[in-house]
Parts: sequence; structure tokens; C-alpha cells
Amino acid sequence: MLGPTEQGYADFSADRPGHFGEVIDLDGRFVIPGLWDEHVHFTQLSLISHRLDVGGAASAAEAADMVRERARNGGMPPAGPLVGHGFRDGLWPDMPSSELLDQAAFGAPVVLISADLHTAWLNTTAAETIGVAIDEYGLVREDDAFLVERAVNELPDVIVDVWAAEAAQQAASRGVVGIVDLEMAWNLEVWARRRASGDDSLRVQFGIYSQFLDTAIELGIRTGQKVDELTTVGFLKILIDGSLNTRTAYCLEPYADLEGDDRYGLLTVPEDELDALLRTAAMARIVPTIHAIGDAANKVALDAFARTATTGRIEHAQLIAVDDFARFAQLGVTASVQPEHAMDDREVADHFWADRADRAFAWKSLLDAGATLAFGSDAPVSALDPWLGMAAAIGRTADEREPWHPEQSITPEQALYASTRGRGVVSEGEIADIAITEYDPLNTPAEQLRAMPVAATLLEGRFTHRAL
Repeated sequence: MLGPTEQGYADFSADRPGHFGEVIDLDGRFVIPGLWDEHVHFTQLSLISHRLDVGGAASAAEAADMVRERARNGGMPPAGPLVGHGFRDGLWPDMPSSELLDQAAFGAPVVLISADLHTAWLNTTAAETIGVAIDEYGLVREDDAFLVERAVNELPDVIVDVWAAEAAQQAASRGVVGIVDLEMAWNLEVWARRRASGDDSLRVQFGIYSQFLDTAIELGIRTGQKVDELTTVGFLKILIDGSLNTRTAYCLEPYADLEGDDRYGLLTVPEDELDALLRTAAMARIVPTIHAIGDAANKVALDAFARTATTGRIEHAQLIAVDDFARFAQLGVTASVQPEHAMDDREVADHFWADRADRAFAWKSLLDAGATLAFGSDAPVSALDPWLGMAAAIGRTADEREPWHPEQSITPEQALYASTRGRGVVSEGEIADIAITEYDPLNTPAEQLRAMPVAATLLEGRFTHRAL
């Protein structure tokens, strides 16, 4: 059960009857189910710590200054572009330009990737090297941005796998036992290779993107199928709109201050094509998860589930029409959401969705309507740390500011349930995927949850993190 360990000790025995393992005095610490992150781009997360962080830039000029500082200090890579990550240009007072980065990097190639991964800002040298057409601001969005990201992610496997193992160990140190990896690549062999190299800190359920659906069908793999002891086949990922910061999330009403044909955002998959993908996935027993951020995109996704008599998940569900909240439960669709995004995007939402922000990141409304929530981070968009998501969902603030739309706050029990695949409590007879915390997560203030000390994490009774 969740709470102080009975009699102050725990017996982490092996599963074999009659076998006794190590007995550890937990000294009043708390035992909870191991945490899951339901939405991660794991290879990109693994690369982030080795890239220029431009997340703090408050303008295009400031981001360019960060590049200039790196170039002056001899930090340019010997081959390939300088890659930066994390910019949020939704409220910048100035516009990016390729020339700005050309001047900052003295002509060397530069690629800056937005925090939401839906935009890339390139200088002219990088655009020519990669072979992508940039707009007047040096930007590419959506599919072209993903193409750029794939290009800059092409590093030797032996390097990336080491960084991935480090990222997995860091996640385990925060009580994480499993992730859903939605990296935009074919990941079956990637995780087989990482397992062979000894990367065994996390369970992984890997996603399949639409362009790889035929490959998955040919192999006969299906959602939930075990590939090895720690790896299973995950969901079919279908992206049907963009993002809030890129102003491409597909909305029922236009974005504030935007004009032109794209002022409602973008629907990137036609409805008949979406229906066909859902039907094909159902026949192959591959559960779909649809990326839908704007309220129009969520309506399209729900309509498609209803038309095809299928079900699955919706990733993000950031903005939902009033009459669509109840449809999640009615259709059996799980809302896979990332609470920390609300903390990162509150100013952008207040600006572009000012007339509808009361139904943005509306997790309580979803729960009240009977929906099931699954919490994730969308790392590297937010940090792979479920405690941040739980704190955001409970407290609705990440700093000294007042809670943002506190009427959408949920309870600690609900947040923990959404972070543990519905387990909530540790029960006898379950596989020992558990975390041991210093404080009671159900009675710790939200602001303190963010730095929750994790004393240990166990995967099937094996320590993947130990600080006790």
C-alpha cells in the first residue's frame, strides 16, 4: 500500500517461491508504484544535453547572441551544424532571420530547434547543406522541420546509445520504470541494439509512425507484443495538426492576431486518410494514438474514432470544445497529456487562445467527464520527470505566480494514478516495479513535489536507482 512501509522494512525477494532477497530498512519512507512517462522522444532527449540550450532566449536577437557566444568561445562542431534547442518564438518581439544566424556564426551552419519540435530555424549555410527550403525568416515548420531534425540527429549509433543509457539512468533516478517512446523513426532495431549493449534501466513501449505502418504489418507485430523482457510494441502515432507555439494547432476559431488562410492552424491529415489508417491499424491490432492539440483537431480525431468504431488515445488534447469532453469517455479514448506544457505555455495560451483558455489543458474537466488520463512529458519538450507533471496538474503553477486556471487542478491521487498506468498503489502479487520516496506524494505541497527525493527505483525487484 502507499504509505510508510509496514514495520519500517521491505523484503525485495525474487519472484521464485521460497527465495528470500535483501531485506532493507526503509526508515519510514514511502513505497509507490513505479512511474511511467507516456510520451517521450527518447533519441532527441538523449541528444539535448549535448546541444546549445537557447530555451532562455526572450527574442531572436538574444538567441543569435547565444550562438555568437558559442562561436567566439570555440564551441562550433568540427563537422556538421551547430545545433541548438528550446526556443519559443510565440511571443518574441522580433522575427528570426537566416542572416541573423549567419552573422552570429560567422557563416558556419546553424540549426535551432524549437521547444515543441515543430519549427526549425536555419541559417543559409545549414539550409544549403541539408537541402531544405527556408522561408523569409529562415524557418521551416511541421514536416520540413521533422526532416531537418532527422538530418541533425544522424550521429553514430555507438555515441547516441551511450547518451541514451545515461538518459535512461537519469529517468530511473526520478522513480521512472517505463516510457512510451514516440521517436519519429523505426525503433524496433534501435531498442534491440540498446538492450544488447546492456541498457536495461527502463521498460520501453515503442511507437510506430504512419510511414512505418506497412512495415509493422509485414512483420506481424501488434500493440502489447513483447519484443524482449523490457520492450513491447506500442501505438500507431498519427499527427493530424501542429502545435500552439508554432501556431499550427488546428482550431475552431482563429488565433488572435493572425490573418490569412492558416489563421486556424493546420489539419495535416485529411479525414478520409485518417479513417483508413484507423481501420488498417484495427485489423492489424495496433492501437492508434492521434496527435491532436487544437480543439478542431481533437474533434476530428474523436469523429474518426466514432466513424470507424475504433478506439485508442489522443496525444496532447490541449484545447477541447465544450461538447467534446464527454466523448473521450463515451468512445473509450484515453487522453495522453503533458501537464508541464501548461506551465510552459500559459502566456502563449493567454495571448493566442485568450477567448478559450478556460478549456485549455483542462484535465479536471476531462476527469469529471469520465475520461482516463495518462501523463507524460513529451521530452525533450519538457523534462522527463513525472514529478514536474504531477506538480503542474495539482498546483497549476511552476513559479511564484498565482495558479493558472486553478479550477482545472486535480487531486494528488488522480495525478499519481495518471502517472502509474492506473496502479495508484502497490499491491501484493504485482511485479515489483516500484519507487521509494522520502515524502508522502499524496500529502506533499505541489511546489515541493517538483524536487521529490527518490530514494530508490526497482524494476521487477532489481534496483535501477539506489540512494539508500
